[in-house]
Amino acid sequence: MSKAFCKGGVLIKALLVLEDGFALQGKAFAGSGEVYGEAVFNTSMTGYQEILTDPSYKGQLVTMTYPLIGNYGVNDADREAARVQAQALIVREYSPLPSNWRSQMSLADYLNANGVLGVEEIDTRALTRHLRELGAMRAALSTVDLDYDSLLAKVRQSPVMAGQNLVQYVTRADVETAGQGKHHVVLMDFGSKERIKKRLLDAGCTVTVVPAQTTARQVLSYEPDGILLSNGPGDPAALPEVIAEVRKLLGRKPMFGICLGHQLLGLAMGFDTFKLKFGHRGGNHPVKDFAKGRVEITAQNHGFCLAVPGIERIGHPDEARALGDEKWRITHLNLNDLTIEGMAYPQAGCFSVQFHPEAAPGPHDATGLFNEFVRLMEGGVLHA
Repeated sequence: MSKAFCKGGVLIKALLVLEDGFALQGKAFAGSGEVYGEAVFNTSMTGYQEILTDPSYKGQLVTMTYPLIGNYGVNDADREAARVQAQALIVREYSPLPSNWRSQMSLADYLNANGVLGVEEIDTRALTRHLRELGAMRAALSTVDLDYDSLLAKVRQSPVMAGQNLVQYVTRADVETAGQGKHHVVLMDFGSKERIKKRLLDAGCTVTVVPAQTTARQVLSYEPDGILLSNGPGDPAALPEVIAEVRKLLGRKPMFGICLGHQLLGLAMGFDTFKLKFGHRGGNHPVKDFAKGRVEITAQNHGFCLAVPGIERIGHPDEARALGDEKWRITHLNLNDLTIEGMAYPQAGCFSVQFHPEAAPGPHDATGLFNEFVRLMEGGVLHA
């Protein structure tokens, strides 16, 4: 029997069309309908539930490069948000019979409960190679319109990722405080993963999570010992009001930025961001940590990157270490493409990383950065 999703006994076919005309056929194993977004790929072998529920994937159709997905099911403990955030999931083969002691339901049931389309029997290798060569781009995935010309016309009318403020759709609406730790951290929620809060709690912090639109004055009114700028989706340059408030916080309290938070901090310091060709998404990205003198394997999920003067001219990782001045330093560099993965701003008392030290999914090489943040709140100096 086919594993494709059935509705009324009829197998549901699916059509994927990219804005440049590239198209692939598959079959739905969960959900139905028609969705639009940016087609991206993730190279993690595990962690599909954390990936699907990561708010940074808002507005994206996620392709898993690992060929078999769903074999260990899903559970309540591994979600990074209350619901699935990705527009759709694209896989080579879906495993309908999960086998894991932690599994509470199948991936298909989870996607159906969230009203999210899941499609299998897509040639994910061909799709990934196409996106690597030509870049991440707009796409449409449909089980209701299988006409190629019709779907192509519609995807070309859909919005591009650059310039989109997607944070407004994933930030929280209220304020939440958790823990009774030694240090009080205000976590600005731009689409924060749950694991970031958990890492702070594990590090002995009280955490107050606030919406993205919270002003600098309001943040300081909580009398925090430190401020964490979270991850999130979309184009960081599309958030001028947030950038202006972050700028007002510079030098007031120790700050730590993660992913989108890293980009917002850089923009507040006067640097620019640019869109990567196909982004960094997966759990196997090598990053040079200059302070520790070692390479860490990191979890990443971003399509934009920070630019600083001189970075475009470096040809070797060590050359990036020489850039900067008393105001800023590059602390981490991606060894695949020599893009910036971490910054320190000694005079402002803040630092940031482009990758995800909270992991979820792993690896966990960089989780010690949360302890570095605590050390900074305790009066320590930046290891730049």
